[in-house]
Amino acid sequence: MKAAEASRERFAINKSYSIENGYPARRRSLVDDAKFETTINKQQKQSWIEEAQRLSRDGELSEEEVFLVQSPCEPDVPQQVALVLALVDGIGSLPRIIKTIENFKGMVIHVETRPAPRKGVAFDVLFKIDILREPLLNLLKSLRQGSAIASVNLLSEHHSSIKEPWFPKHISELDVCNHLMTKYEPDLDMDHPGFADKEYRARRKEIADIAFTYKYGEPIPRVEYRPEEIATWGEVFRALERLIPTHACRQYREVWETLKKESGYSPDTIPQLEDVSKFMKRRTGFTLRPAAGLLTARDFLASLAFRVFQCTQYIRHHSSPHHSPEPDAIHELLGHAPLLADPTFAQFSQELGLASLGASDQEIEKFATMYWFTVEFGLCREGPEIRAWGAGLMSSFGELEHSLSEKPTKMSFDPAITAVQTYQDQDYQDLYFVADSIEDAQEKFRRWTFQTMSRPYEVRYEPYSQTVQTLDSVNKLEALGVALHSDVTRLNIAIHKMKF
Repeated sequence: MKAAEASRERFAINKSYSIENGYPARRRSLVDDAKFETTINKQQKQSWIEEAQRLSRDGELSEEEVFLVQSPCEPDVPQQVALVLALVDGIGSLPRIIKTIENFKGMVIHVETRPAPRKGVAFDVLFKIDILREPLLNLLKSLRQGSAIASVNLLSEHHSSIKEPWFPKHISELDVCNHLMTKYEPDLDMDHPGFADKEYRARRKEIADIAFTYKYGEPIPRVEYRPEEIATWGEVFRALERLIPTHACRQYREVWETLKKESGYSPDTIPQLEDVSKFMKRRTGFTLRPAAGLLTARDFLASLAFRVFQCTQYIRHHSSPHHSPEPDAIHELLGHAPLLADPTFAQFSQELGLASLGASDQEIEKFATMYWFTVEFGLCREGPEIRAWGAGLMSSFGELEHSLSEKPTKMSFDPAITAVQTYQDQDYQDLYFVADSIEDAQEKFRRWTFQTMSRPYEVRYEPYSQTVQTLDSVNKLEALGVALHSDVTRLNIAIHKMKF
């Protein structure tokens, strides 16, 4: 009885964060998103959509009856369930759907969208909600009456038969790693600078469609940016360039000058993803692929394992040039691209991605936090100075200045501490972690993952076939040994020639 009361109390507390137009008044972070990503997951190329449909067809009972019979929870205790909705049109109906969920006393925890491959359906949407059992039945009946919804499937965590998370094995399988976190979309978030701007929202959809239809191996379509978009880019570019010599780390400064010479970086031109991707590939093997918005942590980290960075192409709203509630091309191209063209940083990013493959939800949460405090908001020592290497800092001159001032707390980078450090994404950070160098952060991360990861196998990226191999058999280890033997032989010969 006490457990039931505690659960109801927790539900009441959570419900106090009102949902306006689909999103909680307090914004959740990448870490919160990561907690729910493998409840419904992919296994052997089977998406969570197909899994939900399969489960609803099992047996002679309806999905509601199966849920009621098998659910271990008490009827008056909220439980977490997943609803998979097939939308006939675009995501414009999401606010109304979320409002319907609220009317039946449900609390939306997590939303994912992805284009539907089926004829007659535009998008599949995954809702993770807390709800009581009886209102859930009424909610399902209500949703199925809507003309904008082709189908509704229900899956509770109790039903999920997936034991291990699916992850891509070949670079082409990143085509299905495009689940979006829709919490910051201008169509849905009333606080988004572009929410009331219909022209901006239409422009965002136009550019997002490029990512939705993009497939592995295709050249990235070019975007003809408008004057107001170029003006927004230029304002941030000029402000950042004044600070680079005194605030950016050495690796960023070196690549920055090369980008201006070879990839069209200037205050009057927004570089094209295809051109920047080719530049990065020549230097570190990293490439870009277009993304429609903020991806889930698991999908985004998985792409790094293949040295692929999922990159947005749209530009933030002109009314807020120095801040965006979501990633945009300014953040990606000014923040991330320069360091992804540095070999040491590129290796660190790929190792973080490889560690995420097959990881548990709890480990994904830690990796997402690690990413936040290093790749997004990391600082490093450079002689007696502290410099910035995080993309979130390098694409926001206000926080860049704040991070190197005396105001925030600065701690030495320690993965065991960093991975569980809480943070917020509404304002400047109160705490930053300082690594002795990017190499120092990389080595500490390696030791930490070796000591803490629960995955019972190691993975390796094979660049010639662009595949991820699981090293879980003697034959695979022998093949790796042969490849390493060749490299070690070349290393010994090179050392011998240099000495004599």
